[in-house]
This record gives sequence, C-alpha cells and structure tokens, in this order.
Amino acid sequence: MVKSYPNFFLLILLVLPLASFTQEVRIFTLSDFDLKDSVKTCLVSTKYGKEEYDFNRKGLLTKSVTRYNESDYDVVYYKYQDSLLLEKRSETYRDNKFDPSTSIAHFFELDTTENRKITEKIISYDKEFLDQYVYFYDDKGDLSKIVRTNNEGTDETLVEYKKFKGEYTITYLLNGVPLKSIRTSFQKKNGANQKIVLTKEFLKGDATKAYEEVFGANEKLLAQQEFEFDMATKKFVPTVRTTFDYDENGMLIEEITRGETILDKKEYIYQYDQEEGGNWVKQIITPENSYITRKITYYKQKNNK
Repeated sequence: MVKSYPNFFLLILLVLPLASFTQEVRIFTLSDFDLKDSVKTCLVSTKYGKEEYDFNRKGLLTKSVTRYNESDYDVVYYKYQDSLLLEKRSETYRDNKFDPSTSIAHFFELDTTENRKITEKIISYDKEFLDQYVYFYDDKGDLSKIVRTNNEGTDETLVEYKKFKGEYTITYLLNGVPLKSIRTSFQKKNGANQKIVLTKEFLKGDATKAYEEVFGANEKLLAQQEFEFDMATKKFVPTVRTTFDYDENGMLIEEITRGETILDKKEYIYQYDQEEGGNWVKQIITPENSYITRKITYYKQKNNK
C-alpha cells in the first residue's frame, strides 16, 4: 500500500497503467497521502515535478494530476457512488494536447447476488477493449480469485489463505503458478507489539526477490530488509536494509539505508500550516537539502457556509 512507505512521491504510481499483477481494487483516501482532516486540495511540488490531488468531503481521492512540465501531464479522475468506486479515467496530455491513444477508462460494477463480486472493464478512449478483471470474494469478504480476460485469452489468479502457528500467509497463483506470497506474523519487542510482513515474488514460479517489513504502532514502517534469490545456494540473501524513525507525532524524521557498499542517512524536518488540521506544508530532507512543498486547501465546516 502507498501509505506503508515514507517516500511521499511514490504516489506517482497512481497514474501508471494497470500492472500485469493486480491484487484488489484500491480506493485512495487522505491517509494514503499523509493528510488528515477536511482537506479539499493538495498541490505537491518537488524538483522532479508537481502532483495535484483533489478530495471529496468523505476524504476520497477524486482527481490526481502529475505534471512533468507545463505542457506534459497525466490526469486521473475517480467517480464514486457513496464509497464504491464506479469509474477511473486516466487521461494523457502531451504538448497540451489530449492523446486518446494512450488514455484509458476503468469501469467497475458490484454484484452482491451471492458473495461479493466486482467486475472491472478497461477500455481505451479509442473505444478499444483492453482487459476485463473479475474479482471474486468468499463468504468472509476476502478476495479469493481474480479472472483476467483480454484478446489473448483468459488467466485465473487464485488467492490462497493459510494460518499456521500464529502466521498468516496469502499466496497468489496465476494459472496454478506462484506469483507472490505475503506472510504476516507478530512479535513483541521491548514491550511493544510489532507486525512483520514478508513478501516473496516469483517469475514463472521461480523465486526472484523478497522484502521483509516491520511495522510498529499505528502501522508505522520501522524497517525494511530486501533480499535477492541466490540461484547457486537456492536461498534468499539479504542485500539492503532501511530503518525509519519517527517523532512523538508519528512524523518520519530519520531514514538510514545500509548495504554491503551502501550507507545513506536522511533526516526530515517539517513546517506545518496554521489550520486546525495541522498538516505539513514543507518537508526538508538533509543532508542533500532538497525539499517538498505542499499547498493545501480545506473544506469549510458546513455550518459556517
């Protein structure tokens, strides 16, 4: 999930095309963007570009804009019925001109006749059918199967759940071949409860890489260990480890990355707005002295209108 990672600009992933591996229909809210309270819009500026986000009064993302320069940008629109996502439209603009050949629309339909089922149809703005995903849920509400259909045929991704000695494992299998496994366990360290999530990725059924995340209070990411699969020993070998530290308000203040030849330390300093929400409007990253700024507007209280 986006909110699991401190690097704010990873949210650019929202405007990328649907990947070949998909887990579930995502709905993005204020908390995914490190925002709180009645935020209406948020304009993010970095040296890499600009991101713009619009939210409704329920805190659901309704529009995102990624600006690469003044004339090249991508826009994504989200349409809801209550809190159910109905449409997601991804539009591409180059040289200030709309490009229908690379713009796509996602349409979602909910069926609760038996167990929950969501159908996602993906169509280009040129009216070309691209993909259809059908998400099936079991009687507990957990995702159990994804069926993808396109002009090349049909693929079926099964989702298996296993519980063993306090560990919970979710495995995704594409046409019977493992794609990804996610194992969640819990431990107590220094009197505090921690959640440990180990994710393994496979290519054509063979393990390729993995990463282990340790979460503390309020789902804050404390550490991430990356692994590469050694074909000679048939074992995962640790590569890069990153640790994160937070202040008393839960804000990221330090990030340290260690590897065989890597040692990188970043510290984060914040400036906050004067609104009641208290969202940060500037994040300074040292020692590189780069920064991210955010211009935030809020909804007024209904009784003040």
